[in-house]
Amino acid sequence: MKKKPEYERPIITKINAGVTDKFGMRAKMPIISEIDGIPVNDLINKYGSPSFILSEQTIRKTFNDAKRAFTTRYPNVQFAWSYKTNYMNAVCKIFHSEGSWAEVVSGFEYDKALSNGVAPNKIIFNGPDKSKEDLIKATENGSYIHIDHFDELYELLNIADSSKKRPKVAIRVNMDTGIYPQWDRFGFNYENGEAWNALNRIMMSKKLDLIGLHTHIGTYMMTPTPYGVAASKLAELAVRTERKFNHKIKYIDMGGGFASKNTLKGAYLPGKDTCPSFDQYAEAISNALINSELDPNEMPTLFLETGRALIDDAGYITGSVLANKRLADGRRSMIIDTGVNMLFTSFWYEHEIYPAKEVSSHSEDTTIYGPLCMNIDVIRSVIKFPSLQKGDHYVIKRVGAYNMTQWMQFITLRPKIILIDTEGKAHIIRENETNDSLVALENVPDYLN
Repeated sequence: MKKKPEYERPIITKINAGVTDKFGMRAKMPIISEIDGIPVNDLINKYGSPSFILSEQTIRKTFNDAKRAFTTRYPNVQFAWSYKTNYMNAVCKIFHSEGSWAEVVSGFEYDKALSNGVAPNKIIFNGPDKSKEDLIKATENGSYIHIDHFDELYELLNIADSSKKRPKVAIRVNMDTGIYPQWDRFGFNYENGEAWNALNRIMMSKKLDLIGLHTHIGTYMMTPTPYGVAASKLAELAVRTERKFNHKIKYIDMGGGFASKNTLKGAYLPGKDTCPSFDQYAEAISNALINSELDPNEMPTLFLETGRALIDDAGYITGSVLANKRLADGRRSMIIDTGVNMLFTSFWYEHEIYPAKEVSSHSEDTTIYGPLCMNIDVIRSVIKFPSLQKGDHYVIKRVGAYNMTQWMQFITLRPKIILIDTEGKAHIIRENETNDSLVALENVPDYLN
């Protein structure tokens, strides 16, 4: 039987090469050829592909933008760096050098903050999983313990009986601020009276030093209004505590959750156009506190545990194209050497990805896959992208938050992390994994050797 000729079904795509849009502008994707003055090709050739790149200059500028927004609107402000967002020691030390305290949510992070030289009385200990040993250590060190639930409160009361130091505590309060879903998993609820109950128990025990009130209303908050609602409710609790017990709250901690300029999946407009500014967040919070019934002569310190919004813009991934192929429906796909195991935020962001050199103006809908042998390894499900060839370089923007703490070793080894300092010099702040480092903690029974 004569073999039929192979058939490839035709594909109709819009060709925009050299064609201007309705505004007379050529539709051409921008490129990122360098990061803080260092060519992307040089970074890849020296440190490997892929690599994480962090910009110290961007970290410091973003922090000072946030600090200016709040300190110009409120008399006493203190930032505390959220360790879970990015706990590379070099990153933490940059924030601490800018005056930021440490905010931690585990014994591991608490010890990490101490090893980074943070004074124990400048550590805020959050989270629902503090062991008895953690609570004793934090009490003896004079750290600020944010109580998450009644079991933790009762444990602290027992510890206070035998400790030489009184635990310094705050309570975490969850509340209805008009957002959905309501974050009521953590802390004591405001509306059902649980938070007020906890405050009464603390004050009447006379065993704990109640110094603060804390809330964290959600994550990636795209409107500042709920922060104003939350600040008003915490201020009301502080006023009630002072009236009933003649006890002033020393600080109000508004947590974090400020959005970065990344675009969430399903969003109609890009994040860089819709993300509130630090000024807008600061306006909502400061207005609520200043216009409350708090004593204007002794306003509590405003604590902020901002993480994502301070570090996301400073992070990049540089890497290389592995292959191109056509999918069954005719769409073009591209495989790159960054997978979801190291870019965990690709599950909820439409990450910006750019060529590292000038390419053709022609682009078409493309699915960008990572290198993992898993169908879920999708970096972008669809993006208008020019054709890059095997070995060409790319840059992914705004990856500084959570990817270096939530990444995992899976199929591929995790790469180097590079910090570019304010003088434009690159430093390795975390080496890439090797087979030896990966199995260093393993033990094989003798009978298998």
